[in-house]
Amino acid sequence: MIVKVLELEKDKVRLIVQGEGHTFMNALVEEILSDKDVDVARYNIEFQFSDPELLVTTKNKKNPLPIIKKACKRITSNCDELIKGIKKAKA
Repeated sequence: MIVKVLELEKDKVRLIVQGEGHTFMNALVEEILSDKDVDVARYNIEFQFSDPELLVTTKNKKNPLPIIKKACKRITSNCDELIKGIKKAKA
C-alpha cells in the first residue's frame, strides 16, 4: 500500500491511500474515531476511480500519525481473530 502525505501539522494530517476503496477506508475511519484524542476522521473519494484522501485532526495537539498506526494494528488484530475463529469452526 502506497501512502502519500499531502499535509502534516502537529494535530492534522491529509493522506492519499493508493489503491484502496470504501471498504477499507470505512473500517479505518471507524477505528480511528474510536480514539478519544481524535477530533475528525473522514475520507473522500472524489471520482469513481480516484484514490481516497484521508483527513485526521486531533485534540490537544496530538500527533495523528501514531493514532492512525494504532488503528491499523487494531484492524489487523481483529482480522487475525476472525481467521482463528474460522480455522476452529472448520476443524
